[in-house]
Amino acid sequence: MSDPHAPYHISSAVVVTMPNMQERVVALLAEMPNVEVHAHQHGKIVVVIEGTSTGMLGEILSRISLLEGVVAANMVFEHVEA
Repeated sequence: MSDPHAPYHISSAVVVTMPNMQERVVALLAEMPNVEVHAHQHGKIVVVIEGTSTGMLGEILSRISLLEGVVAANMVFEHVEA
């Protein structure tokens, strides 16, 4: 059982793709747990990543950066809810 008082981490990130791979990457991101796609245009995708630690967010971002068609995946902002 998780601690209701434990901090929860929320991050936004920008994923840059090869333009011809954008839709495929969007579909893959939509299937990933703790990842929400909020917008995409011209090879750039804005996502929100949620998790229980900064390490968890970093691990998810690393997995995103390894997807075929992804040129870069950069965290833009992180917020911790107490």
